[in-house]
Amino acid sequence: MNGILNVLKPAGMSSHNIVAFVRRRLNIKKVGHTGTLDPYAAGVLPICIGKATKVSNYLLNDRKAYRAELDLSFSTDTQDAYGEIINRTTEFPDEVQIEEAIKSFIGNIQQVPPMYSALKVNGKKLYDLAREGITIERKARDIVIYNIDIISIKNNKIMMDVECSKGTYIRTLCFDIANKLSCHGHMSFLLRTKTGKFEISTALTLEEIESLEIKNIPLMKIEDLLDTYPKLVINDSYYSQLTNGVKIPMSNVLESEIEYKIYCDNKFLGIGSVHEKAKQYYLKMDKMLVGE
Repeated sequence: MNGILNVLKPAGMSSHNIVAFVRRRLNIKKVGHTGTLDPYAAGVLPICIGKATKVSNYLLNDRKAYRAELDLSFSTDTQDAYGEIINRTTEFPDEVQIEEAIKSFIGNIQQVPPMYSALKVNGKKLYDLAREGITIERKARDIVIYNIDIISIKNNKIMMDVECSKGTYIRTLCFDIANKLSCHGHMSFLLRTKTGKFEISTALTLEEIESLEIKNIPLMKIEDLLDTYPKLVINDSYYSQLTNGVKIPMSNVLESEIEYKIYCDNKFLGIGSVHEKAKQYYLKMDKMLVGE
């Protein structure tokens, strides 16, 4: 089996738990996720199976979409509802102030990753350091908030839909919005509704995956996932060379240093790139994904 399974991760399970479940259910070793989703969060978690594990990194750059709730009542050390309360809010902003503050975060911004995160510093995960009572300085990272739609504001709780770039911590976004409002706040709910081509409307629950026959479990084809890559068809005579990792000459001049979807002998072989050396062009396979 080679492809990507769109899983609806339930709250309370880690991304690694989901990988273990799929590995056990499909009886296949090569299984991996495409970016961690917090254990207490639910939502879309694409799982790469078989040769698709080779392209998991290609999925990490995809845009993400979330539905999140910001509670302005108090802040916690983990920036979500599961940490220890640090401070409580005594004076709350009005709706106009809330809307203005939230909209100010749309665009290219910088965000300091939270201590309770899986980022590593000197080989140690930040959340392990945080649990030891150690706080270290973290560098701000460039992220993009493409859009925020406010769904509701009620009892000092704001429900909103956020579309963002990779590397965005919604917990920290909530924390930063609260700070801008001179409040103490935390993320009280998180649901990932979309990542790249994978949407929550087509995600399968664990119960659905368990109930389906393995042959009927729907997987997205690797080549369909890479539909933004230009297609390059190579003469059938080069099939053996390409599948054995041999560089082949290119008679036509193509754009160098970009990646193509490579087809040969009516098969999708994988991802390759064209290189130039001494005014000669050649094709090199970067990821061999030909079916077994």
